[in-house]
Amino acid sequence: MSFKSLLLISVVVLFACRVQAEDWGHWRGVGGNGVSETAKPPVQWSETDNVKWKRAIPGRGSGSPVVWGERVFVVTAVPGEAGKNASGRASLRFQVLCFDRGDGKLLWERTATEAVPHEGTHATNGYASASPCTDGRHVYAHFGSRGLYCYTMAGDLKWKRDDFGPMKTRNGFGEGSSPTLVDDKIIVPWDHEGQSFLFALDQSTGKTLWQTPRDEPTCWATPLIVERGGAKQIVMNGQNCARAYDVETGQELWRCGGQTDRPAASAVAGGGLVFVGSGFRGAFLGAFRLDGQGDIEGTENVSWTVGRDTPDIASPLLSDGRLYFYKGKTGLLTCVAAQTGKPYYTASRIAGLSRIYASPVAAGGHVYLTDRSGTTVVIKDGPELEIVATNSVGETVDATPAPVGNELFIRGERHLFCISAKPR
Repeated sequence: MSFKSLLLISVVVLFACRVQAEDWGHWRGVGGNGVSETAKPPVQWSETDNVKWKRAIPGRGSGSPVVWGERVFVVTAVPGEAGKNASGRASLRFQVLCFDRGDGKLLWERTATEAVPHEGTHATNGYASASPCTDGRHVYAHFGSRGLYCYTMAGDLKWKRDDFGPMKTRNGFGEGSSPTLVDDKIIVPWDHEGQSFLFALDQSTGKTLWQTPRDEPTCWATPLIVERGGAKQIVMNGQNCARAYDVETGQELWRCGGQTDRPAASAVAGGGLVFVGSGFRGAFLGAFRLDGQGDIEGTENVSWTVGRDTPDIASPLLSDGRLYFYKGKTGLLTCVAAQTGKPYYTASRIAGLSRIYASPVAAGGHVYLTDRSGTTVVIKDGPELEIVATNSVGETVDATPAPVGNELFIRGERHLFCISAKPR
């Protein structure tokens, strides 16, 4: 092999490593655990201090921002022009927005569709709650019953799938599960009060590669991709069971009961274990080995479980062998050793945090904990609870922040913030 060929391969490898390390293409980042291995965002800010830029976002949505290279993507639902239906619900335009990472300039916006929602939603939930995802070639926006849309990075529509039909969610609480990318597939969860499915679509065409029925009611969790022995699994939460599926075929591999009503928290994984929990009308969190088959409840494939103080809407964070999670929707934080479940601290009250939707993220040796009030408490990423700073952007925040490089992107109720330390 020539020196030129070796150099070209090295450049490609280095570029791939940069992509994996520095981009945040999914709402929980690379690996789905909520951790950036390279980002070092500020630990202190306010509505004005260390705010590199702040841009208004029209409409309403709680999908988290995703970042790739110099582009930041968010989704929203803005009032439309098609009037109201018989139930009095107004038409909405479901949009994808692309911002320049450097200055926050709006590069493009696309209306995927305009529609009148077929059912209502929870007062704290909108109609653009699923986070987009991107692989640097395309960006995928999932509006649930309104469809899944694939755009190029320049904003050209490549394909759409608006034939899944309407979801009927529990108590009319609305939709919110996000899709996940793996290899050449996009995995789409479809749990509701009708027939539930897990879909695998071709990323390039949107064609269905497989669909697997699920005997699960409404669930708001997002699929997690894990790997064991060179084979990849999809792990999904569920009210009846936590389950794993084969990425290539959609076949169910293992399952375990014990979860609580209407689960929303997504799984995290590391050290040969996957962690799945829920915390509404009960409490359960289990650590499962990935080599199980069939029903693993009560077997050695369940490494450990806890039955109190488990998360509801916010997902756990797995960082450096430590598992962090809130109690229900509160700001009471627990940290345990991931391999054993042994607690470092449990249900600890943190001043400034009370009601939580956003999931915790870790970067630069810190954990960022965001309350619905817009307050973010930064703690040390370690076995002892040590508060570093308390900050606020001054408006409601339900979306999970995205740490990339030396910046933290926060999608608030009305604005997108780029938090970055000012040069000294």
